[in-house]
Amino acid sequence: MQWTDEGIVLSVRPLGETAAVVELFTRGHGRHLGLVHGGRSRRLRPILQAGNHVDATWKGRLSEQLGHITLELRRGFAAESMESDAALSALMTLTSLVRLLPERDPHPNLYEITLFVLGFLDDVTVWPALMVRWELALLDELGAGLDLSECAATGSNDQLIYVSPKSGRAVSASAGEPYRDRMLTLPAFLTKGRTSAVTLRDVLDGFALTGHFLETRVLAPRGETLPEPRGRILANLDR
Repeated sequence: MQWTDEGIVLSVRPLGETAAVVELFTRGHGRHLGLVHGGRSRRLRPILQAGNHVDATWKGRLSEQLGHITLELRRGFAAESMESDAALSALMTLTSLVRLLPERDPHPNLYEITLFVLGFLDDVTVWPALMVRWELALLDELGAGLDLSECAATGSNDQLIYVSPKSGRAVSASAGEPYRDRMLTLPAFLTKGRTSAVTLRDVLDGFALTGHFLETRVLAPRGETLPEPRGRILANLDR
């Protein structure tokens, strides 16, 4: 069996003296593993870096086997992110959280969004808000998405400024006021039709929102926690 696809390198681990097992997030084949002969060589090490965009050809006798992968570099996002600790932390967070997806289960929409975010890691005025939207998309793909379209209490879509930490549904200013101390903040840039500039406070509130539901709905049931690089993103942004 054989297929050719594009993908994003998620992780690499050595195998034996010269080989490596690479984990990719591919457009059409989802999260997929494969053996790379000579993966520890000087030629291939720069390609086998988490976050890099590659072309991949997988071969195996049976579909359920580990198989062998050959790779060609499309764009070295890993090297491009090295100059910024915040950008590198974002790249590491993306590649860590993608691994929550089931193996070999295609998620082409999330793949496109991931590639889009990686392309903006050189612009700190843009990528933090994109990262928040990416985490919302990841929650959707994992079946743990939020409903931010209308107020859970009134059904209206006006003045949506809160999110229920239990239901994951938006709540309007008036309906949420009695419970404001228990509500999560819904930043304006995540509501439909809002065009105001995204502030640092908006981004931090967005990360708090997505982080809460990643922890409670996805990670805690697996006995896991948010990746450490994600905390570095917040520390860098909040300086």
